[in-house]
Amino acid sequence: MAGKIGRNDPCWCGSGRKYKQCHEEFDRKIEVIRNQGHIVPSHDIIKTPEQILKIKESAKVNIECLDTVADRICAGMSTEDINSIINEVCKKYGAIPAPLNYEGFPKSVCTSINDAVCHGIPSKDEILMDGDIVNVDCSTILDGYFSDSSRMFCIGNVSDEDRKLVEVTKEAMMLGLEEVKPWGFLGDMGQAVNDHVKKHGYSVVREIGGHGIGLEFHEDPWVSYVTKRGTEMLMVPGMIFTIEPMVNMGDPEVFVDADNNWTVYTEDGEKSAQWEIQVLVTETGHEIISY
Repeated sequence: MAGKIGRNDPCWCGSGRKYKQCHEEFDRKIEVIRNQGHIVPSHDIIKTPEQILKIKESAKVNIECLDTVADRICAGMSTEDINSIINEVCKKYGAIPAPLNYEGFPKSVCTSINDAVCHGIPSKDEILMDGDIVNVDCSTILDGYFSDSSRMFCIGNVSDEDRKLVEVTKEAMMLGLEEVKPWGFLGDMGQAVNDHVKKHGYSVVREIGGHGIGLEFHEDPWVSYVTKRGTEMLMVPGMIFTIEPMVNMGDPEVFVDADNNWTVYTEDGEKSAQWEIQVLVTETGHEIISY
């Protein structure tokens, strides 16, 4: 990294400062860690201050989408009603629902109920019932910048067993967040998540994880929650990614609905839960961008 730019050249980050006064030492530190055999981020993964501000504006819309769903969600409504809420809020701000038409996905949000792990497609025929647990996964684009988060909702009289799954999944996500700090590794976060999930007798889905986000919907790095401390990509200030473990009450195996080629279900039919936050690595730790 450091050898590609002259010390008196403008810094690659767009600050307008000379490289030697800006990111030269930062790049040298990354290079040392790379030479130790670790995976390190490229410059295009690291967001500039201007990009971060724009991503945060997108995230405000994303948060309002989920806040509005939280205010209105109830038994008897359809998942298509949730889709309409997302469209309503996005239209208010001139934002675009990121899932709509993404690789052919037909709706503006993902709604995954009970044994649906993720990528549930809203439908006027799918009605929320008393006792359901549902994940609403919302992603928005504002002025070309992306945000992404999801929440679990317990509909009416949810069983203690299912409510515990929802709560433990959120706890695991937050324990993972505590491990997000500059010069640590994504595996530190992944192990914290997995350890908490396994302690409660649950399992983490292995094939689907988090991702970098901001300038595109899905960027590097891919974020796993079955990794070990000290492994995976180095975390540095300016990285933005999601923490979104999918936690199964039973076994970790999943399958994709053959009819729609999108919705992922648990193989054993047991319930699944997911929470998602979008996180910025800062100079001193982390900041939640969207939730």
